[in-house]
Amino acid sequence: MRAAEMSGRADALADRVYVELVRSLYMNLVPAMIMSGAFMLSFTLISVRDGDPYVLATGVMGVLASLGRLGLTRALRQRALTATLDRTEARKLELAFAVPFQAFSISLGAFAGHVFAMPDPEAHMLCTCLLVGYCAGVATGSGLRPLIAIPSMFAALLPTLAVSLARTDPMYFALGIIMAGFLFGGAQTVIARQTTVKLEVGKRLTFGSLALRDSLTALPNRLALNEYFAENFALMSPSDLVAVHYLDLDGFKPVNDRYGHATGDALLKLVAERLAGAVRNGDIAARLGGDEFAIVQPGLKRPEQAQLLVRRIRAAIGAPFEINGHTIHVSVCVGSVVTEMPSGDLESLLARADERLYAEKRARKFGHLAAA
Repeated sequence: MRAAEMSGRADALADRVYVELVRSLYMNLVPAMIMSGAFMLSFTLISVRDGDPYVLATGVMGVLASLGRLGLTRALRQRALTATLDRTEARKLELAFAVPFQAFSISLGAFAGHVFAMPDPEAHMLCTCLLVGYCAGVATGSGLRPLIAIPSMFAALLPTLAVSLARTDPMYFALGIIMAGFLFGGAQTVIARQTTVKLEVGKRLTFGSLALRDSLTALPNRLALNEYFAENFALMSPSDLVAVHYLDLDGFKPVNDRYGHATGDALLKLVAERLAGAVRNGDIAARLGGDEFAIVQPGLKRPEQAQLLVRRIRAAIGAPFEINGHTIHVSVCVGSVVTEMPSGDLESLLARADERLYAEKRARKFGHLAAA
């Protein structure tokens, strides 16, 4: 029985790591938008200049695939980043990302390979820039999913690589050799990075062997939160932002009163699991006591990243809990502070976040009274 339980926990952890890696695919749309614009510009210039029908056909295919990729990613991004996902749902999101992504890679490869077969060195220069930029973007943006990233890089580069190696010009032959080296090295880097990040995410989701844990939920406790904050404070850039979220549960006391403290404790454990699954790699969720929790997000670039996490937390906790045959509904109230790092004092930021939490509770209370 114990072996089966350990195996189940390992499978559950693997599923949560997988969900986290899939979320990374939808994290940043800007590189894809830049690549789409660069491809459209290059395609327009080359097709107008050379008038080749194959360039026109592959270029149109690439534009359609690129626009489809952007549209689908934008449509699914909110769900990917904020919803509570199981492995099946995450797999669907991964496939929805991968299909137009691979279609664009194939179109780019066919387009660039044909252009390199044409006697137009300036067009070759544009396509080289496109291919280098695209493969760099794939490695950084999609590199945590090697089964998407590596085939995409091969599809984009192989036609141009083959054309370059087939030419008698030593410069083009050298270009093909260099591309082959970069392609192999890039694939190795993607695999190594994914392995490293999977280990890091797994450690975070199990809260780390060195973290001081809350005895009930196994989340880091307040002391561990302060230690974590101090360590990350020393590593942050002066331009980075930090977000501190103070949370408590709405509807927790009635659960204790109606179902008993054992059910209340079980609920807190499940809430802790959902919080740990909702935060991104590098963040930390901790239990402060009772039904109060805190989350610290260091190294943010934009305040919107903090609000994205808040929406994800509300969605995660708002989903019903099944405990001892009871379906239990609670919600979460969140007070957040987003600021540049003025000092290494976490307690003052927690106090400010706690004030905002109670301000939100008062606003909700008055809103309900007004509605009544």
